[in-house]
Amino acid sequence: MSDFLKKAYELGRVKDLSEAFKEYPPEEEWHHGDIDYFINDENVSYGDEILVGDIVFVRKYYYENGDIVYKHLFVIIDKNNMAVPIENFGMLISSKIDKIKYPSNVFLPKDNINNLKKDSIVKTDYLYKLLEKDIVFKLGKVDKEQVDMYKSLFLQDK
Repeated sequence: MSDFLKKAYELGRVKDLSEAFKEYPPEEEWHHGDIDYFINDENVSYGDEILVGDIVFVRKYYYENGDIVYKHLFVIIDKNNMAVPIENFGMLISSKIDKIKYPSNVFLPKDNINNLKKDSIVKTDYLYKLLEKDIVFKLGKVDKEQVDMYKSLFLQDK
């Protein structure tokens, strides 16, 4: 486990994926948690290895019958390759840019590298544990400098 992840756990700021969906309901996002907004996008990547900096669309199964209840975008900040299954740790991406006023939120403008459809924010206050099975596809990515900035802001937040 990386030093960053150890510190995140020490700070008590790693949450289960289900917490992200309780605090930030997908139906309040521009995509309303609907995967169909992304399916026909030529930039969507399936089956590739998930890397730090990737923007991923995540689904969380809630019911035993397999119904998908929660869907959201996250940016991968770190990975624990020592765990089985491999754990990814991400920060939530929200299209609620009016929440930029909070110091832990960072503006992320849409571009042809991150492939976001709307300007968004990255919420740097918590990390969420994302298992590979919950990641549906990669939409785009951010560069190492952006990931480093998100980590730095995460460690500054109280």
